[in-house]
Order: sequence, then structure tokens, then C-alpha cells
Amino acid sequence: MLSIQARQALAKLFLPFFFLLASAFLVLGVARRPLVDHVRLKIEDGLAPAYALMAQPGEKLRHVWDDVRAFARLGSENVRLRQENEKLRRWYDVAVALANENAQLKANLHWIPENAPRFVSGHTMRDAGGLYGRAILLAAGAGQDIHVGDVALDAKGLIGRVTEVGSRTSRILLVTDQASRLPVMLESSHGTAIMAGDGSATPRLMFYAQNNHPLEGERVFTSEQLPPEGEAADEFSGLPGGLPVGVVHYVQPGEPIVVPDGDVEHPDIVRVFDYGHTSTQGPEAPGRMKRAPAAGVPFPLVPGRPG
Repeated sequence: MLSIQARQALAKLFLPFFFLLASAFLVLGVARRPLVDHVRLKIEDGLAPAYALMAQPGEKLRHVWDDVRAFARLGSENVRLRQENEKLRRWYDVAVALANENAQLKANLHWIPENAPRFVSGHTMRDAGGLYGRAILLAAGAGQDIHVGDVALDAKGLIGRVTEVGSRTSRILLVTDQASRLPVMLESSHGTAIMAGDGSATPRLMFYAQNNHPLEGERVFTSEQLPPEGEAADEFSGLPGGLPVGVVHYVQPGEPIVVPDGDVEHPDIVRVFDYGHTSTQGPEAPGRMKRAPAAGVPFPLVPGRPG
């Protein structure tokens, strides 16, 4: 047993001893930092099982408390699920009835369904060259049966059309490029216009009726693009109508623009649809006046008229 004087002396030495020990650890941590970090990690690894063992009672209590709360809510949750199930059953009956009615009407009308367009999906790459400032490269080409004039859409809407096709890549001209011109329809005002890219993220609307201005916030869709009468379809004709493009917005009065639905700034996954290049141009009507013949060629005789 230590005497009272010895215990008092040791008590007075405790504070200086721990101060010196802390100072030694600080100096050691600065001078031999890798060694200290290695020792610290070893200690933490050795104490990890003890930490897990200490945390187990708390985890058990938390799981038990969650089970108790779930059991208390079981009755109300069961009632809610029964109500939702009943609503879903009613809507299911409505959907089945509408589907049967739709099928019956199509059968009575001898409805000819439209052919579903073929499409190819691929990743895009930023275009580093070419004639266009706003264009992207698609990692798919002629080997995947892609053609010039095919329509490119992402998950939200139209972003452009295919202008060049290689063996493994295709160039897509975005709707925001200065060379892009697309006929569009306006949903609310029931007007038509030309959407012209200007290099920015928002194409402009041009050539709309002056007595029917586009409305702020109305939806914009593609309008079917037909070749001129008497001319063959080119690579940019045959644009289908009704594809979502964006919404109308006025930056300032008299200057409507289109905020595209699709991601024209950073497109990632793009689907290229082949709608074909056939137009809906009707056949020539009977009795339509013929074009005037060239100079020196007499007009054909019309039955019932003197020559």
C-alpha cells in the first residue's frame, strides 16, 4: 500500500504525464504520419467486431419497434388496399368494355391498321465535324438499315432527322440547327407554321397566319410533309404528322419560339424511326386540266369540240 504522501505525489504527476503523452502522440503523428495511420486502421479493424456486437441490441430493438408500428397500422393498411383493389377492378371492367367496343367498331368499319414503323436505338456521340453546327452522330449506320430522312426521337419527342449514313454511324441534324426547317401544327390555335432552327436551344416559328398567332404554352406537333405535286419524293419528304415537338413560348411580343420536348442539348439514347417516304398525295382526279404543251406542240383535241 502506498502512503498518503506517495498517492498525493502521483496525483500531481498525472496531469503533466498525460500532457507529455499527448504531446508525444502529436509529434509522432506529424513526423510519422503513414505509421500512425497504419496503426489507427489496425486498431479500428480489431475493434470492428466489438462495435458490431455493441450495435446489435440497438438494431434488434429498432426492428422490433418497426414490427410493432407495422402491426398497429395493419388494420388501416388492409382497408386502404381493399379500397384500391375495388377501384382497380372497376377500372379494369371499364377498360375491357372499351377495348371490346373499339374492336367491334373497327370490325364494322373494316378498319385497316397503320403499319408500325421500324426503329433502331443507339447511343449518341457529339459531332466533331461536318457541315452542320447542331448535329450528332449515332452509333448505328447502314448495317442497321438506317436511311437518310429517317426521324430521330428520344424518350420525350422529336430531336432531328438523319442526313448522312455511314457503315457504322449516322449523322442526325438536330431541329435547332440553322439548316433545319420543319412544318408544324399548333394544337390550340389550329394553325400551321414552319419551325426554323437558329443555332440556339429554341427554334423559331415562322410563316404562320397573321390573323392566327401561336398561343403561349400550346403544344406543337409535326405536320405531314409532302413532295410538290408531280415531283418524286425526296429524302426529306414523308415526314409523318402528329409527332410531339414542344411547346410555344414568347421571349418577347411577336417572336414565338418552340421549347423542344426532346433533349437537344445532351441527347443520350436516340431511336431512329423509318416511316418510309411514301406520301398521301392523291391520284390525279378525272377531268383535271392538263398542263399547256410546249411551244410548237398543238393542243390535243377534246371530244365534243371542234378541232
